[in-house]
Amino acid sequence: MSKSRVPVLARRFLARRRRVLVRLAGWSLLESAQTFLGGYGVAMALDHGFLAGRAGIGVAWLAVAAVAIVFGGWATGGIFRGLADLVEPLRDGLVRRVATRALTEAIDAPARAADSAVVSRLTNQSEIARDSFAGLVLVARSFVFTALGALFGLAALAPELLVVVVPPLVLGLALFLATLLPMAARQRAFLDADEALSGQLGMVATGLRDVLAGGAGESVAARTHALIDAEARAARSLARWAGARAIALGVAGQLPVLLLLVSAPWLLDRGLTAGALLGALTYLTQALLPALHTLMQALGAAGTRLLVVLDRLTSGPTSARRRAGVLGPADAAGATGGPPRVRLRRVTFAYGPNAAPVVRDLDLTVEPGEHLVVVGPSGIGKSTLAALVAGVLVPDRGEVLVDGRPVRPVGGEASRQRVLIPQQAYVFGASVRENLLYLCPDGASAAALAAATDAVGLGPLIDRLGGLDAPVDPASLSQGERQLIALGRAHLSPAPLVLLDEATCHLDPAAERRAERAFADRPGTLIVVAHRISSARRADRVLVLDGVHAVCGTHRELLDRSSLYRDLVGDWHAERI
Repeated sequence: MSKSRVPVLARRFLARRRRVLVRLAGWSLLESAQTFLGGYGVAMALDHGFLAGRAGIGVAWLAVAAVAIVFGGWATGGIFRGLADLVEPLRDGLVRRVATRALTEAIDAPARAADSAVVSRLTNQSEIARDSFAGLVLVARSFVFTALGALFGLAALAPELLVVVVPPLVLGLALFLATLLPMAARQRAFLDADEALSGQLGMVATGLRDVLAGGAGESVAARTHALIDAEARAARSLARWAGARAIALGVAGQLPVLLLLVSAPWLLDRGLTAGALLGALTYLTQALLPALHTLMQALGAAGTRLLVVLDRLTSGPTSARRRAGVLGPADAAGATGGPPRVRLRRVTFAYGPNAAPVVRDLDLTVEPGEHLVVVGPSGIGKSTLAALVAGVLVPDRGEVLVDGRPVRPVGGEASRQRVLIPQQAYVFGASVRENLLYLCPDGASAAALAAATDAVGLGPLIDRLGGLDAPVDPASLSQGERQLIALGRAHLSPAPLVLLDEATCHLDPAAERRAERAFADRPGTLIVVAHRISSARRADRVLVLDGVHAVCGTHRELLDRSSLYRDLVGDWHAERI
């Protein structure tokens, strides 16, 4: 809902509760008697009591002011009882509004679960709205009736006092009210910018390997810098308006006292008594200005917060990641096309200038659409090879080509045609749908989404989580469940080259078989770093790394040609993996 409708709804809400407002006004009027008698009692005690040599009368007037304070406390109790009748219906109405919208969306789109923000709106945000509204009602009511009591008191003491006090008070209040809506807009912009930057940095930190593998380093860096600049601009704008609000507070809070003191000789010449002058100062310093200061602080803090929360409670659902602008799916998957040919020419790589090469003079060609499985002893360089093909690592010598174009660590169209799923699957805190669409630059149809989740066996997990739009808490998922989500994401991706680096190691054999069959049936070129013999048997070819030589062939060919492969097969059988 647009911001312009919030005042309309507010007027409608208050109009239906006139009786409650009348009761609040009545109790507030009784409470304001202490304000009136506070300054007036001081003036009468001084002029007609102590300065006139009649201390008893002075004490009596002060006693009247003290009794008014006690009476005001009793009236405050009635105010709080009336406040509950105003505030609780607001919270109930907001909860009904949020729940109704969520149910309507569920009816319109039955495949979707409740938006992940609904729970927050129903609990935390509705409570913030209720508490902020209650605070504003209390403060605004207090200021209005305190001002009435003080102004009537000033008029009763001497009408000339109003000429001195009211103009700067009205000017400061007008300046403050003029800053209120712009301040709320700047506060909202700053909160949005801060949330966007926090979300971006969190996702970049947890998905750094995916970013590099997808060739998204340059675009993600540019987006992050843009979000940093946006937050800085929002903070500077907010600070400027905060300065304007401070000026308004100074005009309304300090200028009336200053003018009263400066004009004191003129007022005394016109017959104002010392008691009346002291009573006027009492009204200003003990009642009017503190109430004004509290009002401005509350409107500037709770009022801004209330506007922002009401805007979010009454607005339509928005994807958290789309609102924040974080890691667009186009950053991780590139242009689609036919299955690419992968070629490594004399590739050598070491983790340091003095370290022994992990990959040495490797020549390898993976034909378009081929399913290649990479095997070898632990630590031999299988993951290093996958990272070299993905562009996460750069070879010291030689070159890695995809469809004849060199693979670069970031950027470039060629580097946007692949997806790497490592052993530690990357799942972020958003909905299941957003996790699955993370690598889809143009989104995906419902049919494609259903086909991908069914292919990798993700359906039962989605049902248990609550549907595609249910929130995902990565910490609550097992490693196998995180791998399933990452596999579904890769399968749905349009990238024609998929690299699975032990991406199924936490799945049971049946789930692994289903996932690998799904990727084998998927159009494109597939490279799998395997940890089970069954994976090698399902491949078109198998690459065996042994640190010195690399042997490539079918499963049956390697059983005849490679003693290391035979040993690996024997180990797999012995371990019953």
